[in-house]
Amino acid sequence: MSLPGPKPRRRAGKRFWAIVIGVVVLTAAVVGAYLYTHNPYGNQGAVNDFVSSFRPLGPTNVLLIGNNARNPATPLSIGSGGGGQADIMMLAHIDPKKKQVTLISIPRDLLFAQPNYNDPVPKIKTMFFIGARQNPNRAAQLTVQAVEKFTGMPITYWVVTDFQGFVDAINAVGGVYVDVPGRIEELQHSHANLYPGWQTLNGEEALSLVRVRQNTASTAGSNDFMRDNYQAMILEALKNKLLDKKNDLAHLPALVTTWSKDVVTNMSYATLVKVASAVHGLKMTHINLANISDSMLVGSAPAPGLNQENYITGAFYDIVDPAQVYETLSPYGSTGVWTGWTLPDPSTVPVVMDASPVYVDKVKAAGFQVTIQGSGAGSAVIVSYPPGKMTWGLSVGRALATGASHIEVGTDPNAVVVTAP
Repeated sequence: MSLPGPKPRRRAGKRFWAIVIGVVVLTAAVVGAYLYTHNPYGNQGAVNDFVSSFRPLGPTNVLLIGNNARNPATPLSIGSGGGGQADIMMLAHIDPKKKQVTLISIPRDLLFAQPNYNDPVPKIKTMFFIGARQNPNRAAQLTVQAVEKFTGMPITYWVVTDFQGFVDAINAVGGVYVDVPGRIEELQHSHANLYPGWQTLNGEEALSLVRVRQNTASTAGSNDFMRDNYQAMILEALKNKLLDKKNDLAHLPALVTTWSKDVVTNMSYATLVKVASAVHGLKMTHINLANISDSMLVGSAPAPGLNQENYITGAFYDIVDPAQVYETLSPYGSTGVWTGWTLPDPSTVPVVMDASPVYVDKVKAAGFQVTIQGSGAGSAVIVSYPPGKMTWGLSVGRALATGASHIEVGTDPNAVVVTAP
């Protein structure tokens, strides 16, 4: 018999914020071009002299932050509905010499030690919430510090936006012209109610399209890959609208107004011009430092050093391998990855398994000492670790890569016990 167990989480939030951040990147580039063209510093010759006086931009890191607060007073505020966390963090590594911009997605639910703070659910995204409650507001600063510590990469600039920033950016350019592939209806969550064919979507309609979770109309599909396609379609349409010379930059004053209202950054207009000029025409690539397989439900348990309480509350956490993350980031200047915890050498961890051969093979392949006990065949995996050995359980959870394994304190003092009855 299979236990019901937790289901793997959807990553709609991360994909949604990826497009929000994409809109911000495009907006920043075009706003920079507008400011350059429309001369905030005097005559055009003065602008040219001003820009040329900059030293060439070297490798630069900009942290893009999406605040999940509802109705915040500013993008840095907590807002209503329990939000006010960095629902997405993307580190834009700009390297003009290599003609490349690399967008590095930081796992929002990363288990991240916060020994100086009273945070029962120590995830890297909560540093924004902690900073937003301080006076003066340090939401961006604490998030930057955490991401710097995690990635080992220095961050010079940061940009913060929210839901409304996406809507306002689309509306500021008069909507986007897209070919909706079929009937799309989801009135409960995204409030999408669209018909097929070429049409101009306003900000609210575009937002509903990129947030679709389950399309109740079958003609356009409802899987995650379709949503990825919708988001790419909106970004492409926005890029075309922003860069279309026939528009003669008529929409850019409104876009500048939107930028100043919906985006908070430590970049001055002059810096924005410099960064936008450097980014223009560069190839853009994307790196995920985690995926759904790194996610697991970690039960409430003692956790020395992870927060002031030395005890974490049960929640889904992203568990990454710091060594793998460093290998990924070292070409971009990482000096070392820090999470506040380390994973053990698998060969030192004894594991007793009552689970299907598929799971057994995964754990064996990862190098753990495996003893088979029973022949479980269920889909809900429970990983019980010896008291005080949480990282043992986390490492086995990573090897299983189910996206929903339940990691909890067990009673066996000698081994991790994996059951899938």
